[in-house]
Formats: sequence, C-alpha cells, structure tokens
Amino acid sequence: MKVLITGGAGFIGSHIADLLLASGYHVRILDNLQQPTHLMGKPNYLPEDVEFIEGDVTDESVIKQALKGVGVVFHQAAHQGLLPDFGTFFHVNSVGTARLFELIVKQGYRVQKVIVASSQAVYGEGKYCCQSCMDSFYPSSRALNQLKCQDWEIRCPICQGEAQPVATDESHVNPSTPYAMSKYTQEMIALRLGRQYSIPTVALRYSITQGPRQSFSNAYSGILRIFCTRLITSRSPVLYEDGRMKRDYVHVDDVARANLLVMEREEANYQVYNVGSGVPTTQRQFASALVRKVGVEIEPVIPGEFRLGDVRHIVSDVGRLVALGWRPTKTVDHILTDYLSWIQTQGSVEDYFAEAEQIMKATGAVKSARRR
Repeated sequence: MKVLITGGAGFIGSHIADLLLASGYHVRILDNLQQPTHLMGKPNYLPEDVEFIEGDVTDESVIKQALKGVGVVFHQAAHQGLLPDFGTFFHVNSVGTARLFELIVKQGYRVQKVIVASSQAVYGEGKYCCQSCMDSFYPSSRALNQLKCQDWEIRCPICQGEAQPVATDESHVNPSTPYAMSKYTQEMIALRLGRQYSIPTVALRYSITQGPRQSFSNAYSGILRIFCTRLITSRSPVLYEDGRMKRDYVHVDDVARANLLVMEREEANYQVYNVGSGVPTTQRQFASALVRKVGVEIEPVIPGEFRLGDVRHIVSDVGRLVALGWRPTKTVDHILTDYLSWIQTQGSVEDYFAEAEQIMKATGAVKSARRR
C-alpha cells in the first residue's frame, strides 16, 4: 500500500515513515521544509526510498499530486508556536485539513483511512480535583491579573482552596490559544467529514512529544530542544512561572507506534485518543535531569515570567489507547539520552532561544509578573 505523510520530513512524521518502511509500505512525504525548522533544507535522515514532494498542504495542486494512488494519509503537517500568527494557525491547520478532505471527496481518491495529528492543547487546563470538596472540575484559563501577581495555582471554585491535577481523559475540551483552537477545529473537520463521507478517520491528541530529530533551530516551542541548546552553549535554561507546572512528556517512538496501531485497528475509526506517558513531570524536574545528563554545573533561572495562554498542569489519561493494545515504553530518561545522542551528531549548535525570547516578549507572548 502507498501511504502519504503530510509534514513527513518533520520530527514525528519521519519516525512514522521509518516504521512504515520497515513494515513494507511505500511511503510518500509531502513537506514544505518550513524555516526555521529545516534550516538546511531536506533532512538527511529521510531514507532514499521515500518518495518526496516539496509543497504546502494548503496548495490544491500539490495535494492532488500527493494523494494519487494513496491508501492511508497520516496528516502531521501543522503550524505551531507561541507567536500571534492567528490567521496562519487556522489557514494551515483547519483550512488545510478541510482542503485535504475536499479533494479526497471531489477527486474520488480511494483513501481508506486518515489519521490526524491533534494536540493535548485542545484541553486548555487539565482536570482537577478538590480534596476538601471531593469534587472534580475543569477550570477556565487563569486570569491575566492572577498571573501578573505570581499566583500560579488553580483553585477550587467552591472553597477557593488549591486544587490538585488529575489525569485528563478525552471527554472534555476547552482550547484557550489560537493554536489549540485550530487543532480542535481540525479534529472536528476531519472526524465529521470523515464519517459523513465514509472515510475512516482517527484523531490522536499528542502530549508533549520529544526525542531525536526535534529541530533545535526552532526555538519558539519545545522544552527539550531549548534547554539542550542553552546548556550546550553554557547558558541557563529559563523556567516560566515558578518552574513547578506539570507536563506529560512522551517519546516520539511511542507516538509513532500509536499511529500505526490506529491505522491497523478498525475499532479506532472515528475515535479520538490521547497519546502520552501519563506521568507528570515538572519543568524543574525536567531541567535538573537534563543538567545531569549534559554533565554541566549550570542552574536554571526563574525570572518570574509567564507565557500567555499557558496552562498550569496537564497530564493525559491514556487508558483508551492502552485498551486498544498500546502502552508507552520509554521514559523521560530515554527521551533525554536519545536526544542528546542525536544532537551531538548535528555539528555546531547555537542558542536560538535568545532571539526568539526577545521576539516573544515584544509580541506579548511572554510577560513579566510583579514581584510579591
């Protein structure tokens, strides 16, 4: 079978390509090699037997070419980041997905399944529980005034006590950033058009995916690449808020396996699945583990800044995907080891974060809180 991976030259897409090739599939990749992610153009980790098309998922003529003879589409292409690129988020992520389904239907392509890469970001804040009130709830985004006062935690709406985060399942969404909104609309477009036109479709909500091939030249998102380049260039990692926000980090190999599993399983059709480790890790814990791995004596800095739209805590409940036959096999330690091994083969490394940080501050994506 011929398989198309949009965004297949990228971090996650290329790992999906490796698994498909090993399983005997013919792999076609569509990628626009966007800067700054692909500073050197087409990456050398793409195997020679991959069919490569350079182009954009919003270009109708390119998508027509890419879809010819394809049985399965892994739709990984996306615009992401922290800058206020509101129109671009929706144009690439939402309209690009709609165009993909439009052409499958109009041109009569015999696509047997579409797997869409969504994001944990669609939840906004995760699920919380108040131990005093014995109640669970999904909070709204924290108010700007609260963050400016360095009041970071989520509070129970009944007793105003500090609430505890719990694993978030697929049942409730509340996207709070333009990127998150575009990913949720992408999900709705894919799943509803897929069902309406009998095109089996699956949406996978990735937690923070990390590992080899994550471009270190894109400094607007990705804690691993940012912290690594800072430490390698003898600079301190910058932690936002108080560095105690909890996240769910999942290895790219586990994410790639999840994609192939839902491709093969009919019961996954028209469903949404979390793909994560299910293990909470704070920024401080992540940074400390990486400092030890790199072998330097550099302490992270906590300047009392925060990113607009950031959630306090979010960890995925992966029970639905585990019930389908998948489970995470790699830990944060594997993530750090594998990424450091890869980045050391990439030649000279620069601190791309410093310039990106100034741009984020200038555009209001990063703000300073008042000292208590």
